[in-house]
Amino acid sequence: MSKILLTAQVQDAAKWEKSFRTHEELLKSMSSTTIHYTVTKGNEVAMYAEVKDVAKYFEVLESKATAEAMAQDGVKRETVKTFVLDKEFKL
Repeated sequence: MSKILLTAQVQDAAKWEKSFRTHEELLKSMSSTTIHYTVTKGNEVAMYAEVKDVAKYFEVLESKATAEAMAQDGVKRETVKTFVLDKEFKL
């Protein structure tokens, strides 16, 4: 299972969170199995996703459907950053 971190600025964190929860099918199509996220008062969001297929994740992330969902949710698309977490530090 691959791990991906995505961060972004949103126009309104409360609106984003409410709307984000309506995109379950889109998130499943990205091969996501688990998503953890947080929102801040500064209108930043961070999501950690476990995905089965990294290529599929990025294919769907760049799709028209995702662009429309992000616009609906108030995501400032130019602020989106993604990181594939490929290193681990065990304690």
